[in-house]
Parts: sequence; C-alpha cells; structure tokens
Amino acid sequence: MNKKTTDRSQLVLLISNDINAGILPTGSWLKQIDLEHRYGCTRLDIRRALDQLVLKNMVEHIPNRGYYVHTPDLTQVSDTREVRIALECAAVDQMIVTEERLQALDVIAQRFSRLVNEGTMQECYSANLEFHRGIYDMCTNRVMIEFIEEIRSRPPSSPGGTWRTHLRAEQSSREHFQILELLRNGDREQLKRLIAAHIRQTPLEP
Repeated sequence: MNKKTTDRSQLVLLISNDINAGILPTGSWLKQIDLEHRYGCTRLDIRRALDQLVLKNMVEHIPNRGYYVHTPDLTQVSDTREVRIALECAAVDQMIVTEERLQALDVIAQRFSRLVNEGTMQECYSANLEFHRGIYDMCTNRVMIEFIEEIRSRPPSSPGGTWRTHLRAEQSSREHFQILELLRNGDREQLKRLIAAHIRQTPLEP
C-alpha cells in the first residue's frame, strides 16, 4: 500500500470513530504499524494523530511502551453525556425543518435499521453518525454544531462501543424514526425528552 500524508484532523476523526464504534476497544494497545496499514498513512501522521487523541483523553501514552485506548472515568463520561444533551436540546430550538430534509434523513434511518441486523459495527456507527449530523445540520447556529461535533467525538457512554447491546441498537433505530416524526409534527418539547433518553440509552419518561 502506498502511504500518503493525511490531514491530521481527518485522521484523528477516523481513529476516534473507530474507538467509539468499539473497533478499537477500551484498553487495547494501538500498534502504530497496524494503524499505518489500516489508514494508509505514514508513521509520523499516526503518531501525531495519537498525540492529539491523548489531549482529548481518548488515548493514553506510556513512554517506551506505546499508546492504548483510554478507559474513561465513568463520572466524566456521565458529565460529558449531560453536556451533549444540553447542547443537542438547545439546537432543537434553532432548527429550520423542511420536508425535503426529513425525507433524506428517512433514507438514512432506513439504512441504519437494515445495518443493525445485517451490517458491521463500523457501518452502523457511520450511518448513525450521518443521521445525527443530518439532524443538527438543520440548526442555524453553526458554532453550536461545532460544539456538538466535538462532544460527540469523545468516548462513548457504553463500554466497548456506542450501543450496550444489539437490542439497544434496535431501539435506537426505532427512536430515529420517532425523532423524524416529532420533527415533522413540530413537537419540539417531546423531541427534547426523546433526545435525552436516546443519548442516555434509557426508556423515554412519560
């Protein structure tokens, strides 16, 4: 494979996505030669990206030993999750919703639903990310979107990946369609409650 120099921010995003998808699980050592082959990048690119992930508390570095996927502090994960809920609920009030956008999101939701049963974890994670980016792309506050992207790139709330179980992934798929229905009906307060439950992976409170 011909190795190329890759934009560092894009490489950081690719590695963080694989961590959040559970492909690079918590506690696993990150061999730089394996990452070179996986992402088609130079050793220097990989090292610089890993150093950025150290600053984001997604990866830890032990001198003379290497890098491994950080095991997040549960309190920190919970606090981060609540910040994400606050941001995403605030974004709801600044959305411009059109039927064209909802139809495009429905296609993504349908694809995610199929992938939950037929696809790989990476495919599911990518489709899920595309769905949520499409939702918040309707927000007119671009700075808020940047903060949401940043907070979503942090470690997942469940160990080993984005969803605790396969049943939870199926429930998340159903919630995607509920989110679209609430957007279509303009019920933004109920949508905020659903978003909070969706992020916490808990049942929606009445």
